[in-house]
Amino acid sequence: MKYKQPGRFRDVEQFVAHWHGLSEEFGCDDQLLGADGPLGQPFRVGDRVIGNRFAMQPMEGWDGEADGSPSENTLRRWRRFGRSGAKLIWGGEAFAVSGDGRANPAQLFSNPALDVTAVLASLRAEVLVGHGEKELGVEDLYIGLQLTHSGRYARPVEGAPQPLIAHHHPELDARLGIPVDAPLLTDGELEGIAERFVATARSAQAAGFDFIDVKCCHGYLLHEVLAAKTRPGAYGGSFENRTRLLIRIIEAVAAECPGLEVGVRLSVFDTIPFAADPETGVGAPVERDGLSPYDFGFGVDRDDPRRPDLAEPLKLLGLLADMGVRLVNLSAGSPYSCAHLQRPAAHPPSDGYLPPEDPLLGVQAQLRAVRQCKAACPDLGVVGTGYSYLQEYLPHVAQHEVGSGHVDFVGLGRMALSYPELPLDVLAGRELDRRRICRTLSDCTTAPRNGLVSGCYPLDPHYRSAPEAQTLRDLKR
Repeated sequence: MKYKQPGRFRDVEQFVAHWHGLSEEFGCDDQLLGADGPLGQPFRVGDRVIGNRFAMQPMEGWDGEADGSPSENTLRRWRRFGRSGAKLIWGGEAFAVSGDGRANPAQLFSNPALDVTAVLASLRAEVLVGHGEKELGVEDLYIGLQLTHSGRYARPVEGAPQPLIAHHHPELDARLGIPVDAPLLTDGELEGIAERFVATARSAQAAGFDFIDVKCCHGYLLHEVLAAKTRPGAYGGSFENRTRLLIRIIEAVAAECPGLEVGVRLSVFDTIPFAADPETGVGAPVERDGLSPYDFGFGVDRDDPRRPDLAEPLKLLGLLADMGVRLVNLSAGSPYSCAHLQRPAAHPPSDGYLPPEDPLLGVQAQLRAVRQCKAACPDLGVVGTGYSYLQEYLPHVAQHEVGSGHVDFVGLGRMALSYPELPLDVLAGRELDRRRICRTLSDCTTAPRNGLVSGCYPLDPHYRSAPEAQTLRDLKR
């Protein structure tokens, strides 16, 4: 990659010079303050207190059993979430509300043949075990479960995808081989899926989770419905129609699960899909008939789809706050179509593309959008995304963003696979263990793209010594 990675800067001063050179609007603290600083401050949600400002993002392992129950790898990952010291566990991982909504055959899902409450309780218990291993109290720990339906990206069994779409998208349909006349999910089918969200929320509450996350990001079903501007009927076209299904789910959960908080992970802006240039491998926006004006995204300028337009996302966040939602987790785009924005990385996964710009610009794009959302909706507790690519300087930027009031929680995703204890080390004032810092090598994505379990094969000894590691090395060669 021609762009200098954060870990290659000599010190924070050198990194800051580059960081400011990309955009002077973004700061970076040179001195870390540990638990006494912004990252160690509690945050109140209703009558509960969350003990610090680190959040563990949902991370899937593609490692569940065939019946949707967790494997030993799954339980290990949730235990490591607890060992992190982060006091907000945002959803743990995407738990499909139905078998046909799985993104892969090994995804956990709400299987009517199982005791779903017991399955979920086993995941939550591992977080508590991990917290106990670090001798941390649980009274200020806040644990959620992310509920999802993969929609367009459903692949519930081995073999070809089995997409369930809310609207047609010329480019994304072509990528998945979806015919132009393929039927859309009917309004009744969407309402049936909404009922599965509510039923799974009941199980999560019975299992002891503090909140559920209604997943509206990364191109999955509820995010796609938000973008269904060309869809006819009650769930397409107008902003009111496109937000109707999400609102229906939240209202039903509030009615049937009193006391269970609802959070929303939302992609607040999209962009036109990118693809690798056939000669260079560098990502470039696709050019295809039917994509202009761009009426297929949420939070995107229809006349210039490389530019965000946050008018609708800000309106939606205001509606969520009015409905009593108190926590949102903000992301962008989709890993399937614009990974350089959704998941800035130095190295692409096997089905990806080389970064078309310095990946730090993708980090800044996410920070900028989160700042706008927090400023517009100050009463919402906001989790920010995109921090892992910052590597050594993650805590420096995170402390600045939280301390300046631009965001309330710093979400850690890929970093949690290689270095889950990073929050503990930052809060204790210890130097980071550079050997465990995520270098965004994308093996955790390349592996599942090729049917293997996901994990940090380069840096986590558990996966480095697994049989799949050699298979992955062969695939990469």
